[in-house]
Amino acid sequence: MSILVYHFVCPAKYRRAVIDEKVDQILKEVCLEIAQRYQVEFLEIGTDKDHVHFLIQSVPTYSPTKIITMIKSLTAREVFARVPSVKKQLWGGEFWTDGYYVGTVGQHVTEEVIRQYVKNQGQETEYKQLHVQQLKLF
Repeated sequence: MSILVYHFVCPAKYRRAVIDEKVDQILKEVCLEIAQRYQVEFLEIGTDKDHVHFLIQSVPTYSPTKIITMIKSLTAREVFARVPSVKKQLWGGEFWTDGYYVGTVGQHVTEEVIRQYVKNQGQETEYKQLHVQQLKLF
């Protein structure tokens, strides 16, 4: 069976800065539970104040849409249940924006490059380094 590796980026609704240490911890705990129940492995999870990066390995039977829909649904429910103040900051009742970014790890951007980028979220130099590395590959 083949394995696919995806890089997802999910912004919080209205791009609000609602991801603090407590929300970060909840997101990671829920993702560990998801990994135990489904054929999804979280290689890295990197949070910034208003968005989250996930480096995920999964089987081809799960589409990227299925994977991210499951993650967004389960994490949002738990964050709202455990930290009700977050729901008040996001008056629409949704934690995540409707959209997301997904990219596959492939020929020009290796898993290690993405892994380091996701791991070092919140550190501005990592953003610059990733783009410099990508430019060198082409």
